[in-house]
Amino acid sequence: MKVKIRKGDTVEVIAGRDEDKGKRGEVIKVMPDEHRVVVQGVNLRTKHQRQVQAQGRTVNPGKVRFESSIDISNVMLVCPKCNKPTRVGLSRDGNKVQRVCKECAALIDE
Repeated sequence: MKVKIRKGDTVEVIAGRDEDKGKRGEVIKVMPDEHRVVVQGVNLRTKHQRQVQAQGRTVNPGKVRFESSIDISNVMLVCPKCNKPTRVGLSRDGNKVQRVCKECAALIDE
């Protein structure tokens, strides 16, 4: 199945943990093989990092906050024109394939 969400898109979380539901953020990374995306500021995790010396560098100890991946079905693309979460359609123009908003029929890739 073709993934219709790309890196740099603004998405809204529509399902998942209650504190993340309704949040909007930019897609940092798309993993199409695992069917997952990483969204900025959503699904934050804490890792307790030990001080490590590797290759002449020292990693500082402490708590590190980072974004974890969420399933791609739990996010919806936000249309840049109508500013609403929307389903995405594809339109073909010769060899070029463009994404289209199903709400207002505006081109997303401009």
